[in-house]
Amino acid sequence: MMKRAVPYLVTLWLLWLGVGASTAHQERPNIVIIVADDLGWNDVSFHGSNQIPTPNIDALAYDGIILNRHYVPPLCTPSRASLMTGKHPMNIGMQDHVIISDEPWGLGLDQKLMPQYFREAGYRTHLVGKWHLGFFRRAYTPTYRGFDSHFGYLGPYIDYWDHSLQMNETSARGLDMRRNTAVNYDANGTYATDLFNDEAVRLIDSHNRSKPLFLVLTHLAPHTGNEDDPLQAPADEIAKFDYIQDPKRRTLAAMVSRIDTGVGRIYRSLERRRMLNNTIILFYADNGAPTLGIHANSGSNYPLRGQKESPWEGAVRGAALIWSRLLPRKGVVSNQWLHVSDWLPTLGHVAGLRIPPNNSPIDGQNQWSTLTSSSSGGRTVVMNNAHNEFTYSSYIKRGWKYVNGTSFKGAYDRWLGQLKDGEQISHEDYYKRLTASQSIGSSMQLTRDDVKRLRSKATVECSSAQGTVCEPLKRPCLFNIVEDPCERNNQANAYPYILRELETDVNGYRKRSVPSRQQPSDIRADPARHNGTWTWWLEGVGTQSPTHNLQQLFSTFQSFMEYFMALFAKVEAKLLAKVHGGKI
Repeated sequence: MMKRAVPYLVTLWLLWLGVGASTAHQERPNIVIIVADDLGWNDVSFHGSNQIPTPNIDALAYDGIILNRHYVPPLCTPSRASLMTGKHPMNIGMQDHVIISDEPWGLGLDQKLMPQYFREAGYRTHLVGKWHLGFFRRAYTPTYRGFDSHFGYLGPYIDYWDHSLQMNETSARGLDMRRNTAVNYDANGTYATDLFNDEAVRLIDSHNRSKPLFLVLTHLAPHTGNEDDPLQAPADEIAKFDYIQDPKRRTLAAMVSRIDTGVGRIYRSLERRRMLNNTIILFYADNGAPTLGIHANSGSNYPLRGQKESPWEGAVRGAALIWSRLLPRKGVVSNQWLHVSDWLPTLGHVAGLRIPPNNSPIDGQNQWSTLTSSSSGGRTVVMNNAHNEFTYSSYIKRGWKYVNGTSFKGAYDRWLGQLKDGEQISHEDYYKRLTASQSIGSSMQLTRDDVKRLRSKATVECSSAQGTVCEPLKRPCLFNIVEDPCERNNQANAYPYILRELETDVNGYRKRSVPSRQQPSDIRADPARHNGTWTWWLEGVGTQSPTHNLQQLFSTFQSFMEYFMALFAKVEAKLLAKVHGGKI
């Protein structure tokens, strides 16, 4: 009976997955995007520091492309809006501010988002982790914006263990954890980073390979949690960094390390499912680390100047890499200019999607040729911010950077987060961790010489030249950001014509920008009014059509079937193993 059942089970399984030549060589690549929240330039080890070793992230960097000039907006919500739309936040009203959980606004429903494009092309689309693009109405939430599933939270941050959010300086506290649109209570007590890593691996393990995968994992870490307990990590992880004296920095190291573990697990899951050959993995920080001030996490952007929510490189030049066997180049450090808005047209191009071109030079551009060829030019301008409500402008053109004004009266204008000598592992220990069997680097041919060369090229070296001091609250400053990446030498007096050209550009972009969508807080959002949860509180206006609800039901059914078949596959694999072992 069992012998007759096994071939039948195999047949059913192959029919479901569509295993065959067409699946093994699917035309559209799988896309996996992993975003770290408030991760500093110096909080990953592929930039040269041995204080917080990130062997799995580094292995992808060394075997892929280190994106050494990857620019992002200086705040969470604008950065995510730019990724999802392929547009600069200034052009969609998402600049200047983050969405506070009791504010009734979000990314405009008139914007078509990245998962919508990919779902139309036949992708299964999943979001794990942070959303932070609005939830005051259900129509603004992830599964109404193109994602087949969402497991995570809707607001800016949560407690790592109980997943509650307490508003800054208020008593409003409520649970913010969802599976799709339903409140999730079962996850309480599980460390958030592990929770999201587990979900990402589950989605890959249960994925129907007859369709391409689009997975976005947006971590909470290493953003702080609530103000009563901002830095949280498992005790056993913190203990691994006992050589770091500052307890806050030690906890941050543990938070980053847990992200790195998840990167390794995701890679191994893709490898196990035979999906690696046709997958693109993008890893990046949504903005720089906040070393000081609100939500300070002891992150380090050093030797870059400044930090999150400022005009300086420490806010907008983020750690990033891309890895794929589809890329003809690997083991390189790219110094070409990229902006987070570029990923929609770039990944869309590789996937064969039809994405209308943007009209503004500061919006996303297809950078695939830039990634595949060292000679390709790519973009020449990077707009960080042009002040309307903010107090600063920050803009790069042809390697020159214009800064006018600053934030918090200059409190973040320094070079913050310099690491102490001796608080790091040895180079030998670093290389052993990179190539250890539990690291994905063991699957790659990473020699000591290659690693040393790449780390050297990815390490920022500050210029020794000291020019006119920059006082951005008094007058605009100008930096040659290629030769002076640490923004130490203000050359506004030496090149006034370049300063005027960039200032003219900034004023033009500012005048053409869309007014901010931000709205004042609404007392009706208080979790005390909603059974102790953060949820949409203006339901009934602008809700989705019955057709959308049917799509949601079908999507849920598909997810259930894929999960069921994954479990079925494990049982079948055990049966086949027994057959081949002569036990049946």
